[in-house]
Amino acid sequence: MRIGHGYDVHRLTEGRKLILGGVEIPFERGLDGHSDADVLLHAVMDSLLGAAGLRDIGVLFPDNDPRYEGISSMLLVREVMNHLEAQKLRVGNVDVTILAQRPKLKDYIPQMRDHLAQALKLPAERVNIKATTEEGLGFTGSGEGIACHAVCLLEE
Repeated sequence: MRIGHGYDVHRLTEGRKLILGGVEIPFERGLDGHSDADVLLHAVMDSLLGAAGLRDIGVLFPDNDPRYEGISSMLLVREVMNHLEAQKLRVGNVDVTILAQRPKLKDYIPQMRDHLAQALKLPAERVNIKATTEEGLGFTGSGEGIACHAVCLLEE
């Protein structure tokens, strides 16, 4: 078994959709980034790549490559899964924590969980997603951005 940890953060900005876990969340701002800036999926991908001993998403999907501009991070998850399958690794489970003062995410978590489980080829009970505020502290607490931590277990 192999354990991986991933972390990602993006600034909230006007004029962008807010996408988390492949789900569009109604909100007045979205996450700024080269792709769709889905911090949840970015953190999950980095946890998977780390557990597999592979390079991070910045190396695999560089932000100066026009092929990835505006791309859905779900497509990138599929590419990461191809790398894992090539190494004969499969995902055992993932556990994710989103750090966001706003918007409230609890009503969207079941859909995020289903999307992620499908992308990782897992039963939904092996995917856990939770959200927490930062009690008004730091850049996430002030509403400047959203961060996410993810851990995973890979099995050979």
